[in-house]
Amino acid sequence: MSLPDFLIAGAPKAGTTALHAALQQHPDLFLSRIKEPKFFLTDGPPPDRGGPGDARTFREHVWRRADYEALFAEAPDGALTGESTPFYLYDLAAQRRIHTAIPHARLIVTLRDPVERAHSNWTHLWSAGLEPIGDLVRACEAEQERIAAGWAHFWHYTALGRYGEQLTHLFGLFPREQVLIFRYRDLVDRPAATLDRICAFLGVRQGLLTELPRENVTAHPDASTRHVLLSSLRRRLPSALAGPVETLLQRRGAARRPLSWEQRQRLVPYFADDIRLLQRVTGEDYSDWLQPRERSGGLVGTRPQGQRQARNGRRT
Repeated sequence: MSLPDFLIAGAPKAGTTALHAALQQHPDLFLSRIKEPKFFLTDGPPPDRGGPGDARTFREHVWRRADYEALFAEAPDGALTGESTPFYLYDLAAQRRIHTAIPHARLIVTLRDPVERAHSNWTHLWSAGLEPIGDLVRACEAEQERIAAGWAHFWHYTALGRYGEQLTHLFGLFPREQVLIFRYRDLVDRPAATLDRICAFLGVRQGLLTELPRENVTAHPDASTRHVLLSSLRRRLPSALAGPVETLLQRRGAARRPLSWEQRQRLVPYFADDIRLLQRVTGEDYSDWLQPRERSGGLVGTRPQGQRQARNGRRT
């Protein structure tokens, strides 16, 4: 039986693709060539309906047990095997399936400021011409209706960022020593130390991985007539023909713009109670996620002039 020894379980838009690529370079590890097989998201075939572009996502599921095991069949003797499906943390049924199949698996969890994560998620779909709502706040307001309609997990902008609920459920299944939690900014700001921490958690040699592959920054096209028309065309085309349209959509897109403090203020209430739960569950301080965002070179999501406050502590 070839099932993985460890899983990169989440969260989406929190560096899991770069982390998967980095760990692939370690001689003691074997990661699936299909980065995101999604095996534990269903008990059988994936759904046949969803939101824009979801048909392609569902076709990517490696849902047959034999096909999933084949992903790890070429692992060298003694190598630890793993895969990265960043929805495993969010999907509570997937957590239960993982525990049933591989109860001794080690789980790697990357947490990103949930407002920033939602913003990155929305920008990804907007720039691809799939998101029909050109404002993150309004898209979040439509989320429950979309979930009820069966849209795939990647459309669940706020629900994906409620890590306290997700980890509470996870710790009811797995002992805490089998779960490694760290912040997305740890990967970005301290890649070598963070990769060593992951290697120590997995029990493989440290000091061999020092950097992450550079992540692509999603373009942020304006809500122009051109973007609206191309997006409408993109949503009507079959997946096989969508690639050229996506290229056109992003050709004139500027870099993703940071959220203002006013926008953050409208989104933080989706997460405030869960951040407090996350702090109780982990014993760590995440209160900075309730504040404006400060990064080197300037403030991201700044308060209006006159309302800025000096703050100490970690930033993510």
